[in-house]
Amino acid sequence: MHFRAAGDAAKLMTGWQPRDIAPRPGSTGVLVALFIVELLAARPAGSQVVSSPVQATPAVDDSVRRAGSARRPGSAIRVGRVGATAVHLDGRLDEPAWSTADSITDFRQREPENGAAATERTVVRVLAGPDALYVGVHAYDRSPSAIRATQLRRDADLTVDDNVSVLIDSFRDNRGAFAFRTNPNGARWDAQLNGFEDVNANWNGIWDVAVTRDSAGWSAEFRIPFPTLRYQAGATAFGLNVARSIRRKNEEVLWQSWGRTQGLFQVLNEGEVLGLGPLSRGRDLEFRPYGLARATLEPHDQADIPIGAGGVSVKAGLDAKLAPTPTLTADLTLNTDFAQVEADQQIINLTRFPLFFPEKREFFLESSGIFQFGTPGRAQLFYSRRIGLRDGQPVPIVAGGRLYGKVGPWAVGLLDARTGSGEDANNFAFRVKHDLFARSYIGAMALQRSGPGVTAGAEQSAGLDIDLPLIWGGRNIEPSFWIAGTRTPGVTGTPMAWRFGTDYPNDLFDNFVSLYRVDVGFTPTLGFVRRSGIWETTGHINFTPRPKVLGIRKLDLEIIPSWDIIVGSDGSLSRPRDWQTAQFEWRPLGGQLQSGDQFEVNVQRFLDTPSEPFDVFRGVSVLPGRYWWTRGEVQYETSPGRPVSVSSVLGFGQFYTGSNIELQVGATWRPGGRLIASLEGSRSAVRLPMGQFNAVQVTTRIEYAFNTRTTFVSYIQYNNEDQRIDFNLRFHWIPKIGDDVYVVWNSGYTTDPAAPHRFPSVRGLGAPLDGALVVKAVHRLTP
Repeated sequence: MHFRAAGDAAKLMTGWQPRDIAPRPGSTGVLVALFIVELLAARPAGSQVVSSPVQATPAVDDSVRRAGSARRPGSAIRVGRVGATAVHLDGRLDEPAWSTADSITDFRQREPENGAAATERTVVRVLAGPDALYVGVHAYDRSPSAIRATQLRRDADLTVDDNVSVLIDSFRDNRGAFAFRTNPNGARWDAQLNGFEDVNANWNGIWDVAVTRDSAGWSAEFRIPFPTLRYQAGATAFGLNVARSIRRKNEEVLWQSWGRTQGLFQVLNEGEVLGLGPLSRGRDLEFRPYGLARATLEPHDQADIPIGAGGVSVKAGLDAKLAPTPTLTADLTLNTDFAQVEADQQIINLTRFPLFFPEKREFFLESSGIFQFGTPGRAQLFYSRRIGLRDGQPVPIVAGGRLYGKVGPWAVGLLDARTGSGEDANNFAFRVKHDLFARSYIGAMALQRSGPGVTAGAEQSAGLDIDLPLIWGGRNIEPSFWIAGTRTPGVTGTPMAWRFGTDYPNDLFDNFVSLYRVDVGFTPTLGFVRRSGIWETTGHINFTPRPKVLGIRKLDLEIIPSWDIIVGSDGSLSRPRDWQTAQFEWRPLGGQLQSGDQFEVNVQRFLDTPSEPFDVFRGVSVLPGRYWWTRGEVQYETSPGRPVSVSSVLGFGQFYTGSNIELQVGATWRPGGRLIASLEGSRSAVRLPMGQFNAVQVTTRIEYAFNTRTTFVSYIQYNNEDQRIDFNLRFHWIPKIGDDVYVVWNSGYTTDPAAPHRFPSVRGLGAPLDGALVVKAVHRLTP
């Protein structure tokens, strides 16, 4: 489960990802043997391997299993037609056209009682207009005063509220889809499904929704323009699924794919909506010019000495989107600017390894899944933050282009961006995947960084990968493999990296094992590598029974400790004396309550063998040596559906040759109006022979939504290692769907006790380390 990254394990294992769950121990051979035994025990005699992703628990889901085009009864509906009277988007669903469409009413629980009928009635209808698809949802509720609705901001986490999600597979390939979600406030969230388990929540489509609430519950009316979707000309049907969450009950219900290990984004078992067309598809064209004004203060160091110049500047640029074919999209950008992007979260790094920060810039986020190759946060060929950022500071992107989409069984992605300001580099990435079976693929990727600023010569990398989500005896198993190489001036030959992993994500057992090899000198300059010159194995065996006692919905136990073990390229993973780092975690108790609260009790064991001194904190170093230490950890998090939700982590025990007592506490207040306020703080009290320190970090976020299109967010961060406090204030207004206006203020102040102008003194407030006010307006044109 690990609902919150905490403790030394998470700090040493930066870049955690679901398919490479950090620390999990024991001998790799023992794990593999147990893994095979459990798998064989699950396979009935004569069963076959089916190349499909997730299959639900047989007790309740055999009726929804689909092979090829087979569907369970009631899995297809026919749209109504929008006639002379257009649909007025007001959430009332009172136009005559709604009565002409088929109704979806058979919703089943995925949680908590898998397969049981929904406790509240839901009715869904679909209309097709000349230029848009309309989806109407009546979410009946016998306790309308208990409906949870706190979020209004675009792309906020609507899972903390009651919500309805609509998934549309317009390609009809059971691989990709678009998701649209709203809550009883009419907030909008959307995402793009690019493949198995690859949900890109950063995709922003052009669509709208309106909601109403009454004594019977609430209703939502979606309008999704056809150009927002990708489909072949002449299409007459789309894949469709609808999900509803009733927050106070922690109940999730779906029309299709309600199996325990299925869910909304498992599109193999989706339904379909018929009678749409034939739909025509033009070569859509969209321009988004922007204008920007920036006023920058003169930056100072902590001694209040000027280290640069301030001033006022203006800038303009253009983004364009067009569809060269119905299933391919091209994006172009000129004079790109990301001034509106929220600041990165600050992290005090108590390890000797680099941190991994997620991408936040819109141009690189849309359809980013096609460019994924490798293991994020560990070893990946493409890491878009290498373009337009140098040491965390922006580098101008002069121009860029991207092409992505489907061509028959091929998924393709091409990206090229040119940076300026002395870097003068051309950054090129090409990705291709070919469909295998129902959901699998085999793919390749090639990248090159070149140009006048790359004086030593072109830097290149390439690789091959395969991902095989299968069903074996009614249970899921997903083997995968990738291999890559790099060619970098100054590095001899072609250093390689590869990884094999097998995931077994099922309801009673969730198991995983992987093996890595990363050669010395493996350096994808447009990618990310946490460590090179290593062998590494990770894995876990999670036992997740549902005892239905003491208010427990599901336990999450690690009977055999999880592990992450790394040795040098000449070492052996089977010899503990060769281990460079190791992390083990045993979880004797953990799980989720019916209320939505989560808890964990963990015992952790760490090994680190630094070969040279490194600074663990300002003024405190860890000397070379071989260090083993043991820690305990307790975590508890209340349901985010509560008006006040709290998370807490207490870690205690050894740390290298000393000790560390770590406390992390977070609280979020959602009173149900326009305000959401959160505060998170952590304190690590470290005592080492070479020095003592208290690492303190505090983050606060205050969000006020005037309505669903106008939001103000204040994001304030402080940490005592950098001895500074930073403010990111962001106002976002959406005049109409597709247009944006941003007003952003960024500033930082020193908290160094020795500084002459220390925050929060009056003199300190007038002497920021840096500061910038940005006003940016974007307008969408569709000629």
